[in-house]
Amino acid sequence: MLTLKSINRCLVMLCTLSLVACSSSSLRTERISSEYATALAPATTGVLAEMAGDIADKNGQDTSGFKLLDESYDAMVWRLALIDSATTSLDIQTYLWYPDNAGRLILARAVLAADRGVKVRLIIDDLLTIGLDQVMYELENHENIEMKLFNPWEKRGLLSRSGEMIARMERLNTRMHDKLLIADGHAAIVGGRNIGDHYFGLSDAYNFHDLDLLGFGHIADQANEMFDSFWNSDWVESAKNIDKEHDAQLAQELRDKVGGKNADAKALSTFKIATQDWSKELAAVMGELHIGRSEMIFDNTTEDKINQNVAAEMFNIMNLAQEELLVTNAYIIPGQAGIDFIQKLTDRGVKVRILTNSLASHDVPAVNSHYEEWRDDIINAGAELYELRADGEMQSLIDIPPNKGRFIGLHTKALVIDRDKVFIGSMNFDPRSFQINTEAGALVESAGLGEALAQVMERDMSPENAWQVLLNDKGKPYWVNSDETLERQPARDSGQRIMNEIFKIFPKEQF
Repeated sequence: MLTLKSINRCLVMLCTLSLVACSSSSLRTERISSEYATALAPATTGVLAEMAGDIADKNGQDTSGFKLLDESYDAMVWRLALIDSATTSLDIQTYLWYPDNAGRLILARAVLAADRGVKVRLIIDDLLTIGLDQVMYELENHENIEMKLFNPWEKRGLLSRSGEMIARMERLNTRMHDKLLIADGHAAIVGGRNIGDHYFGLSDAYNFHDLDLLGFGHIADQANEMFDSFWNSDWVESAKNIDKEHDAQLAQELRDKVGGKNADAKALSTFKIATQDWSKELAAVMGELHIGRSEMIFDNTTEDKINQNVAAEMFNIMNLAQEELLVTNAYIIPGQAGIDFIQKLTDRGVKVRILTNSLASHDVPAVNSHYEEWRDDIINAGAELYELRADGEMQSLIDIPPNKGRFIGLHTKALVIDRDKVFIGSMNFDPRSFQINTEAGALVESAGLGEALAQVMERDMSPENAWQVLLNDKGKPYWVNSDETLERQPARDSGQRIMNEIFKIFPKEQF
């Protein structure tokens, strides 16, 4: 989500946590081109290969085993497990990768994988990489790491980026919102979780309730196709084109600094800093996996534009519902087309339940400013509408001790249809996701996974975790949870309410 708040937050973190001082550089005038390349063949040995092979042997070559990563702890642990268990390849694609505790821990483990011979490919959106040019250049200079930037800035300094944004607004406003991790061509994590403290329960300010899908088997082949599509896109450039020079001594100093920060970080005390053997954990999870067939759905790029495939596919998928549609989505601005679609479903007897952020749980009040006008329309179209509580009971699943956020927010983008079809990905239900950014997700047919996700969604919609929004006899909304009833939308403070009003003057397409 491109917002003033997310930009400001990243700038503060860069000033306090960046591994190197901000410097003004640029992309090389004479570009070093990259040859077309695809993912390595899936590993033939290793625990991930064995797991994928076992699933294929028992259920068919086009199947995978899936697990929901609902709790923040699981989201981090299973990323570390795949990184540490990779033997040949590791591909990571993300929108935001903050230089904070979560960002440093995952980066350090990926570098350790490269040290032991794993070929690592990284694609990061270049939106908020201010001050990290030397770090990225040194990563690219590791013999087993290749790094590319999506839609990179020509000029690298903060002030020059501001001018470039004005000059190239249409191009630079398009960002890669996808998130993906693939290990050994046999395991993948798909979802909407960026790499940063707020997404892994490691912040004392606030933490997100988010959701990933962990898959072993055919899903990794499908994810490779998506990754390769971006890796070879005209919209990405190698970090070797950053106008820097390799400094081996500095590279080692940076590594030492990351290691020292990770070892000293109280926020990371729940996790081991060194690479681990995850064989026992991987063997145990086999009994928890839901078997199903999957399809990766993603927006792809041409030389000049983004092909917005996901938005249309999302409506096609939801239209399959015969009895029930459950939706959890952080940012919703449905427009009249969305309202008409809900009405179409409920008219034919589909029970529609939707969970999104309340103003109180929002990190982006600008979205709420444009969502709130649609509340009554959503309800009048026949859907049940819920908004996350900022103080919900589920906070115990989100915060990782010793960290405790002052409130919780919603970042999940998921839906389940008739409890046998699941979509988990990066796409919000708003104009930016529909029309500007690249988005992606996994569609899975699995009754077991569908039931598991439905139970998570119903827990999240419960009065202990959410407000149900209802309309009174005058058609005005009111909010009900397990503790109280409110006549105006819940907010954390008056400042939130003021910002909510201010942002109503900004165009909804930018949020």
